Amino acid sequence: MEPRVGSVWAPHCDEVHLVVDHDGGAPEIVALEHGTSDWWGGGRELSDGERYGFSLDGSQVHPDPRSRWQPDGVEGFSQVDDPGSFEWRSDPPVRPWSDAVCYELHIGTFSSEGTFLGVIDHLDHLVRLGVTHIELMPVGAWEGRSGWGYDGVAWWAPHPAYGTPNEFRQLVDACHARKLRVLLDVVYNHLGPSGAVLDKFGPYTVAADTPWGRAVNFDGAESSEVRRFVIENALMWIRDQHVDGLRIDAAHAMIDSSPVHILAELSDEVRAISESTGRELVLVAEWDRHDPTPVLSRAAGGWGLSAQWADDLHHALHAHLTEEAGGYYADAAVIPGAIARAMNEVYLPRVVTGDPATEAIGSGISRDRFVVSTQNHDQTGNRPKGERLSSLIGQNAAAAAAAVVMLGPSVPLLFQGEEWAATTPFLYFVEPGDPELSKRVAQGRGEEFSDLGGADPLDPSDPSTVLMAKLDWTEPAGADQAEILRWYQGLIRVRAAHIRPRFISTMSARENPDGLVSWTIGDLLIAVNLSDSDLAFDHVEFEEFAQASPLELLLSRLVTGDLMAAWSVGVWLRHS
Repeated sequence: MEPRVGSVWAPHCDEVHLVVDHDGGAPEIVALEHGTSDWWGGGRELSDGERYGFSLDGSQVHPDPRSRWQPDGVEGFSQVDDPGSFEWRSDPPVRPWSDAVCYELHIGTFSSEGTFLGVIDHLDHLVRLGVTHIELMPVGAWEGRSGWGYDGVAWWAPHPAYGTPNEFRQLVDACHARKLRVLLDVVYNHLGPSGAVLDKFGPYTVAADTPWGRAVNFDGAESSEVRRFVIENALMWIRDQHVDGLRIDAAHAMIDSSPVHILAELSDEVRAISESTGRELVLVAEWDRHDPTPVLSRAAGGWGLSAQWADDLHHALHAHLTEEAGGYYADAAVIPGAIARAMNEVYLPRVVTGDPATEAIGSGISRDRFVVSTQNHDQTGNRPKGERLSSLIGQNAAAAAAAVVMLGPSVPLLFQGEEWAATTPFLYFVEPGDPELSKRVAQGRGEEFSDLGGADPLDPSDPSTVLMAKLDWTEPAGADQAEILRWYQGLIRVRAAHIRPRFISTMSARENPDGLVSWTIGDLLIAVNLSDSDLAFDHVEFEEFAQASPLELLLSRLVTGDLMAAWSVGVWLRHS
């Protein structure tokens, strides 16, 4: 049971006061009683809309660690938000994860307004596209106005620049009215570098470092309350905000040596809600390790999550198409047939980058437990200029690469604007309140990209950087963009009609040195020419399909005789 508003966990304090703001007048100060498990409470009831905070041992007023709304920023007064006051008009849609086509979007750049309500204006576009699940980049409040959201410090409150809690609910409700499910990206491995107050209340973090800051205390002294804080936050988004699942950022950085990992514990509680409500609730982990622990069942020693991000297919496609061979792409660039191998085995051996070792995927793990993409916020935004794949290799090449993802067995994910080859970049941007922190961020980005041909990344704290990343919604009407949009719509239709009904847990893909990738799924044969030349398609390799007639010919290019045109895609059905 979540503690009531106005109580707080503060294990090392001698006195705690509830401070209620009265519109700038003299605040009301109420001494709290030290109760069980180091929770302080017993003050007066707080009503919807009242602003309040806590003073610890005579300190300045700090916001509630479980604040649902921070209208004046992450260091201002908390405001009581009653989720029960919102009138939900639409039930969450019944749509199985195995049928998912995900679409990742960033609230601040998806629309010109950069708000929750601004997203609603473009939901019908996503319906026409054919996606099923919208994945929102993090919305938990952070210091400053713009940012990606991965440095949140007020995990329970929506970022005020995006809108109010009720406006977030309006967005979720509008998605459900259109039969779109909503996944929310959450960050539980670290706190942002500026504006965090949790450690003033208790040991929420420990000295162990993640690449982005101090790690959350999942297994140290007094960690039981921290674990409940995280789990109850996750359940709040599902229960009170009606999201259909969570994408858990950098699960590999959630350091936890407890007998039951925090994500396994969360999985158990989410499964219980799912069983009691009849809703299929989804947990997806970002996971850079080469082992399937997150998606193995609890009985098999895993965490029981729905899926994990698997980036190796992206790396293989990117290395082949761009010929980049550094950083992410070092392994894929030297492995023969890396695209087919990533399709067959999910993980590529780390022959260059080394540890951790690769563990083969067993045939019993369904491929819908893995999310794959040709573009996402990381792979685009962590480039010096935020270049999209279509900007690097051209629209037709990027569209052909998308076919490998969309017509393969794993769950595909699109990144905002990809579906029309948007010309706007997606850059890393952040607006810390601390000018010195802004300077350090810009310096760090420059050092990160110093080995990329002298690339000079744009200043992430410059206001123009976020403006450059906003989608231009006039683009989809252009002739070239409209053709790419129809292409993506066609891929999603083919996936729904022909790929999903034949889902299997193992793959049979092959790749020749020229860039012709082909694979079979049941009685289907799919081939993609990932080159700018016509390539011979040797039907002898696939004798059972030699007499088959084309089921779908896409990209308005013909597969004639034994030749596949550059960047063409063919799908064939075996004769019965």
